[in-house]
Amino acid sequence: MRWLELSVEADVEAVEAVSEILGRIGGGTSVQPTRLIHDPNDELAAREDPAAPFVVTAHVADDPDGADAVDATERALWHLQAFGLRPVGPLRVQVVDDTDWTDAWKKHYVAQRIGRVLITPSWAVEEPGEGEVSLILDPGMAFGTGLHPTTRGCLELLQGVGPMPGRVLDVGCGSGILGLAALRLGAAYAVGMDTDQLAVDATRANAERNGLGDALDVQHGSLPAVPEERYWLVLANLVAAVLIDLAPRLAGHLVRGGALIVGGIIEPRAAEVIAAMLAAGLSVAERRDDGEWVSLRLEHEV
Repeated sequence: MRWLELSVEADVEAVEAVSEILGRIGGGTSVQPTRLIHDPNDELAAREDPAAPFVVTAHVADDPDGADAVDATERALWHLQAFGLRPVGPLRVQVVDDTDWTDAWKKHYVAQRIGRVLITPSWAVEEPGEGEVSLILDPGMAFGTGLHPTTRGCLELLQGVGPMPGRVLDVGCGSGILGLAALRLGAAYAVGMDTDQLAVDATRANAERNGLGDALDVQHGSLPAVPEERYWLVLANLVAAVLIDLAPRLAGHLVRGGALIVGGIIEPRAAEVIAAMLAAGLSVAERRDDGEWVSLRLEHEV
């Protein structure tokens, strides 16, 4: 069978969003660095260069539906630029004859332990250790599988919240990972919202898969200017430009003394995000840096 291989070179700030777009049409995406940094003390050791772009790849059947998927992907990548992310390259398409790729990409995804949160793809078996909570999440449905530094940072900060409040709001829920993790960590109910219907569908499916469908309400839309409800904890793993724009609304959805956890902040824009949050009446309580990425826990002034 012939397949179309779609690939996009994306800056580190945009790689997770590009992976989500390509993941809509393929069974999964792979992300590979374009440059490695070699250890001068060990010629066989190397790590990804966080300043270099990455190549995101997905596959779709070479048929009329595949051609439509390519067109839809090109449009989505064009709209992605509206978020002000750093460079996203053109979509490259080539025909490949390889029936083995459908399962080969899965070998790159294994169980991830982020503090006490164990994230396992559905095809892997990993038992949680003592004190751990587990989530089943597959990559490729919507971004936010726990593999990206922005997601890791938010999950680490989330585990520092105590006691976990009863109701939690997850803005831009993606795959639902943060809201689901909050439920596993002790929240009784979570509300997730996303402007992308595919992300809403993915969050709902992941909630059902983890037996949390009744505890997570997923809504399609953006954060309202006037809050219908205020929360002790709000989660927002977005991008810097959107966080700056939404800062007053995010703060408005917090009760006095509540906490806001934000991620998706590339380090050169961290000062802008912090300034916007301070102007909205929040203060920085904790900061996590992971390579070029910054995650913050902010508190509403009492």
